[in-house]
Amino acid sequence: EGRLSFCGGGEGSLDRLLPSVSTSLSPRKRTTSQCKSEPPLLRTSKRTIYTAGRPPWYNEHGTQSKEAFVIGLCGGSASGKTTVARKIIEALDVPWVVLLSMDSFYKVLTAEQQLLAANNDYNFDHPDAFDFSLLVHTLRKLKQGKSVKIPVYDFTTHGRQKVWKTVYGASVIIFEGIMSFADKELLKLLDMKIFVDTDSDIRLVRRLRRDITERGRDIDGVIKQYNKFVKPAFEQYIEPTMRLADIVVPRGGGNMVAIDLIVQHVHSQAALASAHQAQPLPQTLSVLESTPQVRGMHTIIRNKETSRDEFIFYSKRLMRLLIERALSFLPSQVHIVQTPQGEDYEGRTFHGKRITGVSILRAGETMEPALRAVCKDVRIGKILIQTNQDTGEPELHYLRLPKDISEDHVILMDCTVSTGAAAMMAIRVLLDHDVREDKILLVSLLMAEMGVHSVAYAFPQVKIITTAVDKKVNDLFHIIPGIGQTLSCHETA
Repeated sequence: EGRLSFCGGGEGSLDRLLPSVSTSLSPRKRTTSQCKSEPPLLRTSKRTIYTAGRPPWYNEHGTQSKEAFVIGLCGGSASGKTTVARKIIEALDVPWVVLLSMDSFYKVLTAEQQLLAANNDYNFDHPDAFDFSLLVHTLRKLKQGKSVKIPVYDFTTHGRQKVWKTVYGASVIIFEGIMSFADKELLKLLDMKIFVDTDSDIRLVRRLRRDITERGRDIDGVIKQYNKFVKPAFEQYIEPTMRLADIVVPRGGGNMVAIDLIVQHVHSQAALASAHQAQPLPQTLSVLESTPQVRGMHTIIRNKETSRDEFIFYSKRLMRLLIERALSFLPSQVHIVQTPQGEDYEGRTFHGKRITGVSILRAGETMEPALRAVCKDVRIGKILIQTNQDTGEPELHYLRLPKDISEDHVILMDCTVSTGAAAMMAIRVLLDHDVREDKILLVSLLMAEMGVHSVAYAFPQVKIITTAVDKKVNDLFHIIPGIGQTLSCHETA
């Protein structure tokens, strides 16, 4: 019992995934595993794992080198699937993981089904209760690194809430549910299939403890539910899919031998891709001409003896020049106007829907006044991205973008860019909101060569504008030789 069971399923085992079932509705209350909404992060003794997801790393062509690695977890109600998922996440040592639960994908009930549910006559354990079409579509997009909207199911009204949860992909996706293996298209998306096999007596005891203490039910009612609905559902729909599993984990989350083997395999299969570096600076880069005036301002803001007031004053002057330079890359068209003297003047006007500024918080906010000074009534969006100093990876914490930003030319602002990780994530978020890549202008006071290469080769149509490019990045991700930190232009990577 202490060893892993390896179940090899050949192609033939995929021919018949669901046993023939009766289409009649069985009276019952919802008895499937009710996992709480997954938290955006998971803290362990050593580190924090972000379970809200992130855009994966992209290569020089702007595409993923590898798709996200998807682990499917199947098992009966109260078998310990969620515990196994958490143990895997803790042991993986991968900072970005998405937890996806089948509970989010219950179908919205019709009026007739609502009445059945109200009378406890709707069978929530039947495969037809799940929206497999939406589930497959969502998991496929998530595996490709694209953002997805996940429904939030309200078990009180048997419907979906108006607000859906947005997730931005991950390195590893863990998908759990009682019928994770019950659909052919879904199975094709799973890179590893794990069945959590827990003794039925233990599962019953767990349900008794949970339903009595957390849901206020009496012991007779829980046992009746288990015998009438939960046990038959397990035997008819769930247990037969065990043969499809790559790994069967006896005893659930307590089997650390099995979890360690799973983690080793994922590590060998799910390495993160990294951005490739190149020698020549890309043509999409535009550096402010190093005039004596620009050079003089750099001399002041780079001097460690410069006072805070002087640093702020000259940084703002540089930012104004930088924004003016960025605006010169926006599309324009000929526009003839008549002067007060009655003469025609052949001028130019902006040729586009709108200009929107998006600042990468917190340092990017310092550039907003310069943009507002030259663009009247400009809309501003904000993205909070911070670098985890232990992993060097960006973390997406907050997002607020104006409506209909997909039609706009976007000036993306960050004070400094060293590795380019935050800028790449911010660009990916804009693309996920349907902003065209060639309509994005990344504007930064100072950039490191490494960051320039990363952004330019991942997103070759994004225009990059800066006042200077420095050669190196140190172990703390600071640009060398760099500038002062007084204006909170600290590296947000």
